[in-house]
Amino acid sequence: MTTLAEPRHAEAIKRGVFGRVVDRLGGGAIQVFLVLVAVFWLVPTLGLLVVSLRGETENNSSGWWTLFTKPAQITFENYSNLLASGFSSSFWNTVLITVPATVLVIGIAAMAAYAFAWIEFPGRDAVFLVVIALLVVPIQIALIPIAKLYGFFGIFGSIPGVVLFHVAFGLPFAIFLLRNFFVGIPRELLEAARMDGAPEWRIFATVVFPLAKPAIASLGIFQFLWVWNDLLVALVFADTSNQPMTKALQSQMRQFGTNVDILAPGAFLSLIIPLVLFFAFQRYFVQGLLAGSVK
Repeated sequence: MTTLAEPRHAEAIKRGVFGRVVDRLGGGAIQVFLVLVAVFWLVPTLGLLVVSLRGETENNSSGWWTLFTKPAQITFENYSNLLASGFSSSFWNTVLITVPATVLVIGIAAMAAYAFAWIEFPGRDAVFLVVIALLVVPIQIALIPIAKLYGFFGIFGSIPGVVLFHVAFGLPFAIFLLRNFFVGIPRELLEAARMDGAPEWRIFATVVFPLAKPAIASLGIFQFLWVWNDLLVALVFADTSNQPMTKALQSQMRQFGTNVDILAPGAFLSLIIPLVLFFAFQRYFVQGLLAGSVK
C-alpha cells in the first residue's frame, strides 16, 4: 500500500507544482500583454505632448520622436502663446459647464433612482418606462426645439443653457444605471432603518448613497467625459464669449489649419484632465461596472 501511494502522491505534487508554474507564467504573460496595450494606447498622448513642446519649425521639419535625441527642442512658448490667445477663458468655461452638469446629474439621478427602486407610488413602473424610452431619443432632433425654447426664455448662448441641456440628456441613462444598482441593495438594510424610525431621506443619505459610491463614481466619469469632450452642443448653444475648449479648438482649426503650435497644446490640455480623472478613479470605475454582476 505504501509503495503504490507514494508514486501517486509524488505525481500529484508534480501536477500541483506544474499547475502553479503554468498559472504564474500565464498571469505574467497577461500582465505583459496588458502593459503593451497600455503603452500603445498612451503613444498618441505622448506624441501630442511632445508636439506641444516643440516649435513650429521643428514640427514641420521632423517627427516628434526626434525630441528624445535632441532634448534642446523643448520649449514652453506654445503654452504661453496659447494662454495669451484667450484659451484660458475657454478652459474655465469648460469647467463651469462640466462640473455643474456632472454634479446635478448625479444628485438628481440618485434621488430619482432611489424612488424608482424602493418607494412605492402610483404609476412608478410607467414613469420608469418613459425614462427608459428617453434613452433612444437622439440629441440631434432636440436641437432646434430646445434652441427656440432657450430663445424664448433668453438663455440661448449662455453657460446655464448648455448645462441644462447636458443635464436633461444625461438623466435618463444616469437614472437607469443607478436604479439597477439600488435594486441590488439588500432590502433588510432598508427595513431595519425604517424600523428604527429613519425617514426616507435619511435612509437614502446614510445607507443607500454610501453603498452606491462605485456606481456613482462610474456615472460621474461617464458624465464628465461626455460633457468635457462635447462639441455639438457647444457649437449650437454656446456663443463666442461662453465657448468651451472644444469649440475654441474647432475655431482655431477652421481659421489656422496648420497652426500646430496652438492646436497641439490646446488639445493636450483638453485631453490631460479627463485622463488624470480616469486614472484617479479607475478603481471605483471597475467596481461600478462589475456592481450587480455577482449576487
